Amino acid sequence: MASFAAYVVGNTYSNLRPRKKKARPAAAGASASTSTAVTEPEPTSGSGRKGKKRRGPRVEVDAVFFERLNRILAIVIPGARSKEARLLMIHSCFLVLRTMLSLYVADLDGRIVSALVRGQGRLFLLRIAGWMAIAIPATYTNSMLSYLQNKLAMAYRTRLTQHIHDEYLSDMTFYTLGNLDDRIKNADQMIVVDVNRFSNSLAEIYSNIAKPILDVVLLNYQLSRNVGAESLIVLTVLVQGTAALLRALTPAFGRHAAEEARLEGEFRFGHSRLIENAEEIAFYNGQEVEKNIIERAYFSLTHHINRVYGLRFQYSLAEDFVVKWLWGALGLGVCAVPVFLKLPGTGSDFGGRTQGLVVNRRLLLASSDAFGRILGSYREMSELAGYTLRVDQLLTTMSDVKAGRFEKKLVGTNPSSEGNAARLTTRGQIIISEDDSIEFDRVPIVSPNGDVLIKCMSFHIKPGQNLLIVGPNGCGKSSLFRILGGLWPVYGGTVRKPPASDFTYIPQRPYTCIGTLRDQLIYPDTPADMAARGVTDDDLQRILDLLQVGSIVEREGGWDAQREWRDALSGGDKQRLAAGRLFYHAPLYSILDESTSAISLEVEKIMFDHARELGITLLTVSHRPSLWQYHTHILQFDGNGAYSFGELDAEKRLALQEERQEIENALLEVPKLEERLRELQGR
Repeated sequence: MASFAAYVVGNTYSNLRPRKKKARPAAAGASASTSTAVTEPEPTSGSGRKGKKRRGPRVEVDAVFFERLNRILAIVIPGARSKEARLLMIHSCFLVLRTMLSLYVADLDGRIVSALVRGQGRLFLLRIAGWMAIAIPATYTNSMLSYLQNKLAMAYRTRLTQHIHDEYLSDMTFYTLGNLDDRIKNADQMIVVDVNRFSNSLAEIYSNIAKPILDVVLLNYQLSRNVGAESLIVLTVLVQGTAALLRALTPAFGRHAAEEARLEGEFRFGHSRLIENAEEIAFYNGQEVEKNIIERAYFSLTHHINRVYGLRFQYSLAEDFVVKWLWGALGLGVCAVPVFLKLPGTGSDFGGRTQGLVVNRRLLLASSDAFGRILGSYREMSELAGYTLRVDQLLTTMSDVKAGRFEKKLVGTNPSSEGNAARLTTRGQIIISEDDSIEFDRVPIVSPNGDVLIKCMSFHIKPGQNLLIVGPNGCGKSSLFRILGGLWPVYGGTVRKPPASDFTYIPQRPYTCIGTLRDQLIYPDTPADMAARGVTDDDLQRILDLLQVGSIVEREGGWDAQREWRDALSGGDKQRLAAGRLFYHAPLYSILDESTSAISLEVEKIMFDHARELGITLLTVSHRPSLWQYHTHILQFDGNGAYSFGELDAEKRLALQEERQEIENALLEVPKLEERLRELQGR
């Protein structure tokens, strides 16, 4: 009978799983590779034709789901001796114990009722005492199951979050994921919310499947001994029929769960975007526009959730009717078998029949509940499939971007250009230079979305040769820095440069981290790193004094003071602290992007002179003529895809600048002189 019960469970669950559909033949010319580098932009709604709405990846409880789940399980349960495996084993032992207790309680319940109807008071009291005694381990078991399930969920989340953090916060993945690839738009939502939902669902699904299956096997085995195997055959027919019926009525809960997570992410992203750009939006008085955007996102979310609530309501109607009422009716018939039919081992008196009825009724109700949970587990598995898809998308995309496989839409100045698309699929070489020089050899400056800013660039800078970079906005200056910093790939040619760790970037609005005033100066070092380098607070004070901002330490309450530094410091203070950060780290190269716009010419001179003393080679973006004297070479972009590179003669360039200014001023006077001449000629 145990094998028969196992067959019932296996056949029921196999009916719940959807049939694997045949794969459609790939379109001609389609690539099966997952390393597609470029995708074309989708046609807009005003293109004159209606395109089919693109649907996301299929979310089903099928072979693809189990393949995704297995990849994640290898992360959350890394081995048989791991903490998670031990918790799972303990949890399994308590599941078995609870089922055994259920069998014992069913039998004890029947014996209590039998003693009651027979009028055996002393035996009744003894069995009531036994009932209270069994309540202690039963209560403890139920509480431990809930506790262990929560511990498992937290262990899964911790293991998975640590793995994601290791991948996300290494090799610039946090940057490339959002800037060089279009697949993940809300990584924060996935890491914070989706991983938590997946972990909770995974911990619940084991208990919600393992316990019912175990119950079905053991309870049906006991029932077969009480009422005979023939009754179970009738029960099997009903189970298979209702399983097929409920499977046909089950909506695509997995796809709905994945869609809900995506819409939650978009709603959250709307608020994050509002906070990030609050100042600009406030200046434009654009709160109504932003409110409409955020409310549209929230309406889409609530509309989807309400639709899912409706589907769940309809499904629960069918499930409740089948599991509770239909099976309840059959259960009464099965329980009546020992009463109307004489079976071996059943009592012939009223008390014996009552005991058998109570025991079988309890066993059948427990078995019915277990079958119901097995049937309902498909819905839970579908939701787990949705969360699994989201987590697997994050892991897969991070793995792809680490390997240099990006998927980016062409939205540049010429998105339909086949040459641009082909260029994005190629890669150039990055070689660590032996002499610490920087050399670009026929390197195109291409943005990840397909904009070709410079078709072919070549220049060579050695340590000590400060480079001034000038040109209009959008000409490729920032793109050049991103290549030097290792943020963007090289789409052709050869770049020879020191490692990215030898570069420090100081923007016009320097980054202020969370922490103390000391942390602002030594970032990303920690106080322990600072001590290991032999640097003291007095050394930091001397740096600030050099930059004429030493009073900030006393003003802000000392080196250990903590503030919201982004708001507490002025623009000039932040730029001087950034210069102090540069002097603390003393890298081989420093990229200065309009980093002196808020400080005086006197402090600017101190900054550049001291950088030269420390042996820091400067790559500076600025249009201030006062900086020409500190640079030996110039790289000038014209904004039309051309550039020039050469030595910088500051005196000559300044003289030419002054001469140009004089000519421009003289030309401004020409219309006035011509007007005066016409007046004199008319007299």
